[in-house]
Amino acid sequence: MVPSNTNYRSSKSPIDDIAYLARSEHRVPTLVALTEQPRSRSELCELTGVSSSTIRRTLGEFEDRAWIRKEGYQYVATSLGRAIATGMEELIAQVETEQKLRDVCRYLPDDVIEFTLEMSSETTVTVADHDAPYRPVSRFRSLLLETERFQFLGVDIALLEPCREEFRQRILDGMQAEIINPPNAARYILATYPELCSEILESGNLKPLVHDDVPAYGLSFFDARIAVNDYDPDGAGVEVLIDTDTPAARKWAEAVYATYKAEARPLEYQQLIE
Repeated sequence: MVPSNTNYRSSKSPIDDIAYLARSEHRVPTLVALTEQPRSRSELCELTGVSSSTIRRTLGEFEDRAWIRKEGYQYVATSLGRAIATGMEELIAQVETEQKLRDVCRYLPDDVIEFTLEMSSETTVTVADHDAPYRPVSRFRSLLLETERFQFLGVDIALLEPCREEFRQRILDGMQAEIINPPNAARYILATYPELCSEILESGNLKPLVHDDVPAYGLSFFDARIAVNDYDPDGAGVEVLIDTDTPAARKWAEAVYATYKAEARPLEYQQLIE
């Protein structure tokens, strides 16, 4: 309930309050800080790096909106303030994710973009750029090195070829893997790295499957996370890798994978290399 002595600005529109919070970068962090624990004005100055007079004005505005209350010499967020802080944090995280995807979303299907934006706080988006073209591959490598079970659907060349030695060692160390590739990708890998392929196939830890019509994106499964990657049609590299540990994303990924696996067939080594 709003205290009777509060000058609550109920006549303002929601956009006005959003704009107020967005106009200065310290305002959302200040409100979030007050949801975590009571803080004094000097603590907030130190936390945000703004002046005492600026914090004083901000706290006054927050009190007018019933987002905070004063307890002795400290301030703490109200239930209303906590709700606003959570909503703004989620919005900022979603916009940050959208900014990362803005230049590469044309390569990704709508359902991938939707789950990425909805789960931005639990999702890591790794985008290649001119100075670091292999950043998505490096992220993929780090996930690969930590998993005991790995599955992949798509064209694995752009991801696994740069990580082939790590992949080989993980397989030989006992990692269980299953890969669904198109026949031409499987044929290329077998022809280019015959000794490596022979070694990992003989280990019995890799189950290779082929499918004639894999999706335009790649789908990876690790112990705790799933990942989606796109392919740059011009550079033949990976433009973005999106990985998450959310149950809803994994449920979606497992449904997609199961559909393709049901239609896949075992890799016939001799047929592909002939």
